[in-house]
Amino acid sequence: MIYSDAIRDGFRLVNSRWQLIVVQTVMMLFNCIGFFIIVGIPLGVAFIIFGLDLTGLSQMNDVLALLKNPAEILSKYFGLILMVVACLLFYILMVSTAGLYVFGGSVGVLGRAVQDPSQKFSMRDFFADGRRLFFPMMWYSVVAGIVFLIITFGLGIFGGGIAAIVSAAKGQDSTLALFLGIFFSMVLALTGLCLILGALAVTVYGIAVLYYRRDGAVRSFTSALRFLRAHPQAFWLYVVLLSGYIMVSFLVMLIVYPFYLIPILGTLISFPFHIAQSYLGLIILTVVLNYYYTLEMKGAGPGREQEEGPAVMPDEGSMSPADTSPSPADTPGPVPHPKDDTGPN
Repeated sequence: MIYSDAIRDGFRLVNSRWQLIVVQTVMMLFNCIGFFIIVGIPLGVAFIIFGLDLTGLSQMNDVLALLKNPAEILSKYFGLILMVVACLLFYILMVSTAGLYVFGGSVGVLGRAVQDPSQKFSMRDFFADGRRLFFPMMWYSVVAGIVFLIITFGLGIFGGGIAAIVSAAKGQDSTLALFLGIFFSMVLALTGLCLILGALAVTVYGIAVLYYRRDGAVRSFTSALRFLRAHPQAFWLYVVLLSGYIMVSFLVMLIVYPFYLIPILGTLISFPFHIAQSYLGLIILTVVLNYYYTLEMKGAGPGREQEEGPAVMPDEGSMSPADTSPSPADTPGPVPHPKDDTGPN
């Protein structure tokens, strides 16, 4: 499968299941309303109790005046601050739960669409896939988050070592320090870019492994890593998709950004931009699912036999009685005697 076919099939499958875009839009509206109710109202009450002038918050004068003595505020309004933090944590938990549920349902719908493009969208199947994939997606998100934390920690240590080397070189020669600083900065940027792109590709293809093979979180991640090592073109396909997503998002942001200066109308105008981002995200997910399914599940990939095992062949060397005993059709019957034609007429 070439890239253009995979991308065209992704657009076709997502467009035929446009109901997923509606579900994503409803979830975004739910998140906005939930933030206003769960976080916005308690935060507004806290501002009023603190005596902040809400009309002057754009200049940050009241906030800076409030932060001059944070210990006094914590001791005086500890309960209220704790309530606001608890509301914020509850909102994050609610949004994460709803997001995983909707994402699992979307993966299920798109995964079945790749297997059977003629199957129609069904909310019943969407909710069933959301329930079935919720906990696998949750544990898979934990594994992917740990991997990204390890990458971030390693890049931080590498950057600290570069800073120490450059500082030591400054005491010897400023020109050498400048050269080392530029060189190691480029190495750090290139290494970080490769690690992040690789981790993102493994994470997205691991979702396909998780859905089609129904492996655990860690095994899905490692299987996706082996898949990308066996099929490097799958990694470059994801790079192309991610680059297109970033370019389109950047262009749309340039168009929409001036409208953000309008208080309420700007938010309404920028809302279709977020819907377009969700649409592009679903297309990337569909293309990845389709590409993995074509290479692995249809037998086109060379690594499928090692993971699923060789095909079962008939056993020609078995010596069990059930295999060596002749069948009733092969058992010879009694030999009929030839008709005696010598008798009397």
